[in-house]
Formats: sequence, C-alpha cells, structure tokens
Amino acid sequence: MNNLKGKWIEIQGYKHDGRMHRIWDSVYVLDETEEYIVVCSTKTKVVEHDFRIRYTKEPAIMVFFKNSWWNVIAMLKKTGITYYVNLASPFIVDSQKIKYIDYDLDLKMYPNGDIKVIDVREYGFHRKKYGYSEDIDTILRYNLVAVKKEMQDKNFPFDKDKIVAYYEQFVKEVKND
Repeated sequence: MNNLKGKWIEIQGYKHDGRMHRIWDSVYVLDETEEYIVVCSTKTKVVEHDFRIRYTKEPAIMVFFKNSWWNVIAMLKKTGITYYVNLASPFIVDSQKIKYIDYDLDLKMYPNGDIKVIDVREYGFHRKKYGYSEDIDTILRYNLVAVKKEMQDKNFPFDKDKIVAYYEQFVKEVKND
C-alpha cells in the first residue's frame, strides 16, 4: 500500500498513447486497501485534455481498483447517487498521484437503477486510432458485462449505504482538518 489515507492527491487519466486526458486537481483519500483506493472530491478543479477547466458540481466518491479494468465515480446528486464507470486500466500510484489509462467505453447507472452503456462510438474510433490490441478489446468487453452485473447486484462500490458512509467519513475528517 502507498499510505495515502488522509492525504490530498491528484488523479491523472491518460489515453492509450500516453497523452494526458484529464486531471482532477485535488481529491481526499478516504480508504486504501490491497484491492482499491477510495477518494472524495467536492468542487474539484478538473483540467481537460484541451486545457478547458471546469469544477465538479456535486460531491463524488471515486473508487480505483488495483487489479480491475474499471473505476467508478459515484456522484451524490440531490436526486440520488449516479454511478459513472470508466473502463480503464488498473491504476498505479506515482509521486502520490493516481494514474490510469481511460479506454473510452463507459457505463452509467442512474438513481432509479437504469443502466446505460455510453461512448461506444468514441471507443470504436479510438480503438482504431490508438491500435488497441485484441487482448485489450477482449478485457474491456468482458469487464463491460461484469461491471453491469455488479451494478445490477448492487455490489461494492454500487452499494448506496457504503457510498453515503464514505461521504459522511469525508465530512467528518475534513471538518476536523
């Protein structure tokens, strides 16, 4: 483990060719296990690949897996939790920054439980442009099905109570900072 718990760090998403895709400026590490890291963001500065800057609108719990080809952003909206899943490489930590490769194909689960696969065209375009191997394509397609099942079964991190508990932990820890 990297002993990041309780620290403010940066997240860097890359594309397959090594280009920077997106940076989350400052997120707070809530939990770190042998399998994953959980962070929280609130009104976090996000820098896009084209240097546009935006700020996140609502608090979010983000879960990055060390051995799985996906990560999750659980956005705590007034209407409920919306889960956004990036199919992506397992992350690494380098210079206290979480780094991963974003593979475009995403899933979104709305508070009512509806699940939508998104960015399919972008995935097809980038698969050709960046030359994703058959192995990567197979891994991503397998994970698309596996994550959808995890969502339907409401397994972690698609467990509303656990996400809310992480957010409450964040409020408590940061308030005492």
